[in-house]
Amino acid sequence: MTYSEQMLDQLEAGKLKEAQNSFKLALINDDDDMLFSLAEELYALGFLQQARTIYLKLLDRYPDEDELKTNLATIAIDEGHNDEALSYLAQINPNSPAYVQSLLVAADLYQTEEEFEVTEDKLKEAYALAPDEPAVEFALGEFYFMVGQYSEAIQYYFQLIKNGYTDFAKVDIAGRLGICYAQSGQFKKALGYFDQVKPEYQTSDTRFQKGLTQLQLGDTEKAIKTLEDLINDDNQYASAYPELAKAYEKENKYQQALRVVQEGLSVDQYNEYLYSLAAEITSHLGDQKLMKKYLVKAHELDPENMTITLQYSNFLLHQHDDEANIKLLSPLVKEDETDPQLYWNLARSYQRTDQLELAGKYYEAALPAYSENPTFLKELINYYRETGETDKLMDELEHYLRLVPTDTEMQDLYDQYEDYK
Repeated sequence: MTYSEQMLDQLEAGKLKEAQNSFKLALINDDDDMLFSLAEELYALGFLQQARTIYLKLLDRYPDEDELKTNLATIAIDEGHNDEALSYLAQINPNSPAYVQSLLVAADLYQTEEEFEVTEDKLKEAYALAPDEPAVEFALGEFYFMVGQYSEAIQYYFQLIKNGYTDFAKVDIAGRLGICYAQSGQFKKALGYFDQVKPEYQTSDTRFQKGLTQLQLGDTEKAIKTLEDLINDDNQYASAYPELAKAYEKENKYQQALRVVQEGLSVDQYNEYLYSLAAEITSHLGDQKLMKKYLVKAHELDPENMTITLQYSNFLLHQHDDEANIKLLSPLVKEDETDPQLYWNLARSYQRTDQLELAGKYYEAALPAYSENPTFLKELINYYRETGETDKLMDELEHYLRLVPTDTEMQDLYDQYEDYK
């Protein structure tokens, strides 16, 4: 047994001191091929410094061996020494057999620096030189997957599948294709690929994406089973809880939906969206006290979230708690918040508390956004009736009746004011 083999056995047994001694002896006694293999094994195990020591020793003996330079550049990138990595890569000539690999390493480097245009250029250059090289196809697929260009990623993953690679670098290609097709809106194709994922690659992420795809296809029962099974196997996978709850909600199974959200909150107690969803589900169960509790908590966790703020405001309006609604929304107006729903909700509360001047101000502010909304126009017309602004009332009545000519009640109101005039 060589010292290299002895070291690897000792590492597997957890004998680190003995492994370090064997490493020193391997550097002195083992041949270069054995040392190169040892460096690859050590790198895969995460022993970067030891792998680097071997590559530097070999590079001193074989200064023209460019594969050693690409390996050293890879280690430098892993350690955050990008300038050192670039120095190694710059030494590799385009005519070198290692040049394509050096382009892949360079692409990795520029990706870590978020220089994505340069990354893409390097990968395309590699592909032009070696279009049938699976490592290049995989690198391009992974790059486009990472930046969210899923339709671009599909072609490279598909080439791998076509060439017999169902997985590469411990990544399941069918799973990747499933996600890409799902993100591209091609849900039937996505599900077909999710069904092909091997059991050893059935990660929580893949199972979650499969559940989402089933929901998109309207197969709620299967989606519920997929997500329930996922949570049973990995109850810390927080993203599954809101989606499963929404699936139950879609089936009008509100008690089950609330149970799932509450379980999710035990895993992720600072998730404002889960509290918001819990409030929405509770509204179907008629528990106003619990609904308020969830809304207050959601708003406390993320007071700048306008969706949650307006959800809370709508609840307060429904409860006729206008003072609380004004207290909630009026500071946002002072901060020049321009969401028209905010103006409408404030107008309602100011009108109901007889603060008619302020009500009018916010009805007018909301009008441009809701000028074609019959519900809003009806409220505005009632406001003008209350304030006696007949001209404005008639203008909005005429506009309303053009939108809803079958509303006999509003037609009668128009006729009364027309007769009055």
